[in-house]
Amino acid sequence: MAQPLFTTFLRLGLTSFGGPIAHLGYFREEFVVRRRCLSEAEFAQLLAICQALPGPASSQLGFAVGLLKGGWRGGLLAFLGFTLPSALLMFGLALLAPRLDGPVAAAVLHGLKLVAVVVVAHGVVGMARSLAPDLPRALLAGLALMAMLAGGPAWGQLAVIGAGALLGLWLCRKVPALPDAALAVRHGRGAAWVLFALFAAGLLLALALVGGPASVPALGAAFYEAGALVFGGGHVVLPLLEQSTVDSGWLGEDAFLAGYGAAQALPGPMFALSAYLGALVPTGASPALGATVALLAMFLPGLLLVAALLPLWHSLASRRWAPPAIAGINAVVVGLLAAALVGTVLPAGVRGPADAVVAAAGLAVLMVARVNVLWVVAGVVGARVLVGMV
Repeated sequence: MAQPLFTTFLRLGLTSFGGPIAHLGYFREEFVVRRRCLSEAEFAQLLAICQALPGPASSQLGFAVGLLKGGWRGGLLAFLGFTLPSALLMFGLALLAPRLDGPVAAAVLHGLKLVAVVVVAHGVVGMARSLAPDLPRALLAGLALMAMLAGGPAWGQLAVIGAGALLGLWLCRKVPALPDAALAVRHGRGAAWVLFALFAAGLLLALALVGGPASVPALGAAFYEAGALVFGGGHVVLPLLEQSTVDSGWLGEDAFLAGYGAAQALPGPMFALSAYLGALVPTGASPALGATVALLAMFLPGLLLVAALLPLWHSLASRRWAPPAIAGINAVVVGLLAAALVGTVLPAGVRGPADAVVAAAGLAVLMVARVNVLWVVAGVVGARVLVGMV
């Protein structure tokens, strides 16, 4: 079973364009409809688990499928197959980026920043519809937006997420229950608590090492912290990574947003952006080592958590407090992403009326025509190159 798992996920990693939500559709088609190795109930439960946790939901779902069907080896092969294509492409972009100069290259890089504007704005709208569909959750999203725009310490996002969970217990009491069918995992509760302990130890170590000059340990700490604290998937990691790499002075904002924009055009998980950023951060080590450390540190906490929660989910999902707490967290995540859009992505990408027109057109196409995001990337970058030549 291990070899088919790897080749199946490698194919998905090479062809799964469109971001995390689209990836979930690809996975359902592959494992529920075509292969029939998961039931609809099992898929729904795995999806609920991954959406309830911090980390990259689509990568966690693939890892969970691998765990169920092939044990630890299957989980590792599923992760590698799905992640390697985009990680290698982002690493290649990082090696190429310093050699890009001239007006056309500058216009392409600026076009990628406009892509980030379009994709993040689309993400805010889509997540608001699904995660903040009523007045209480919209209120939580708005409060989170204001809290993040007001500024604060580095741990402010974690405080906002915690407040969302607590307020959700009060404001989100009428949300639907979570699916809680039993899953046939190959490890038990004892292993689950060991995995939780490893996750917590890694987070404490990361919090102790994060900050200061760029180095390999500080790089690993920054990306582990981001992977451990990001709820809501690929788009929401933007403010955490921007804080770790740009606010710290490790990277310029232009290089950061250009990489984020480029990641939209690639298949596979958006968290593979970490390979690009890790290769560019001047740690004194080789770009390959930086990319590897950042990539593994970024994904590790989410994978530890999903493996730990699988044996415990049946009992957790039946608790009355779980659905409203998770709903509150998901609602404030919308505000966190909106704050990243307003505070970072929009000012860096839109620098004049022409940029505003290109970004608005790209967003309209993405929302109305529902085309593959790859075409939007090509259109926005191409339009920005043409504007730059006029």
